[in-house]
Amino acid sequence: MRKYLLLLLVFCTFKASAQSKEWLTSEPDTSFNTNKDYRQNLKKYPFIKIVPDSSIASVKESRNLVYCQIAGRQLHIDAFTPSAQKKKPVPAIIIVHGGGWRSGNRAQHIPLAQHLAALGYASFTVEYRLSTEALYPAAVNDIKSAIQWMHANSRKFNIDTNKITILGFSAGGQLAALVGITSGTNKFDALDCNKTHSSSVQAVIDIDGTLSFVSPDAWETQNVQTVNASAKWLGHKRTEHIDVWTEASPLTYAENNKLPFLFLNSAVERMHAGRDTFTTLMDKKGVYTQVINFKDTPHAFCLYRPWFDPLVKDIDVFLRQLFK
Repeated sequence: MRKYLLLLLVFCTFKASAQSKEWLTSEPDTSFNTNKDYRQNLKKYPFIKIVPDSSIASVKESRNLVYCQIAGRQLHIDAFTPSAQKKKPVPAIIIVHGGGWRSGNRAQHIPLAQHLAALGYASFTVEYRLSTEALYPAAVNDIKSAIQWMHANSRKFNIDTNKITILGFSAGGQLAALVGITSGTNKFDALDCNKTHSSSVQAVIDIDGTLSFVSPDAWETQNVQTVNASAKWLGHKRTEHIDVWTEASPLTYAENNKLPFLFLNSAVERMHAGRDTFTTLMDKKGVYTQVINFKDTPHAFCLYRPWFDPLVKDIDVFLRQLFK
């Protein structure tokens, strides 16, 4: 009987901690896309313009490359590199799209990658498995694997592997922060693709991505009964398994962070949970952080002019100071 009760306890514990599969639809989610967001923002911001995907003469493009294959599922990455031959390897940027971990597409940031490549950065837009297909931490594993692929292909793309930045918007900002803040560790290095190579980065640029799901200022903390995109990614309601919500929060690992962070933020304050706590802690540690606020802007401001060009300039200034 004692043995049976022990087995039952183990089974119940496992069952309770197992992620819910009810949100795995296997169907693409289009709730966030550039055209839809543009239409929603036009009333308040009638002057905005979507930045187009347009080839630049000084930029070489290699699209739809495969960085990993999981049970026949190919994961893709696009490369945008300076076309002029450089004597020295150049800094690199991997760009992670947003969409609530459930929608969005890497193509949304191709214009950003093109403009950054024109400034001399090897820039990459990365695909990762969304929460309709795979739950946390699959997306984190994928992005770590993509960075390993960049290290493995550093000669091909003339990448300086000591000058890699991860940049993300919205959910991609949270992912970028989590991948960056765990850089130099084996945490989330779970895929077999390019596993002998490093997944390290040297800087993080977070565009409106949360740092915490559990801090007092987190939207999820203030709306614990609501099942939103983060719950559908983590596979648990906010009222369940706080350990998983904590593990997925970049702020959890702040004590060990050594990487410089640039925060580029919209006027939507709820997207900045954990930021002020993080920057205060980094100030005490002597780790550089910078916060640039774009006043009176929608959440997806980085996709539109007139904010796109100053945002690109801010990124360039930050990285040139960092990697000079």
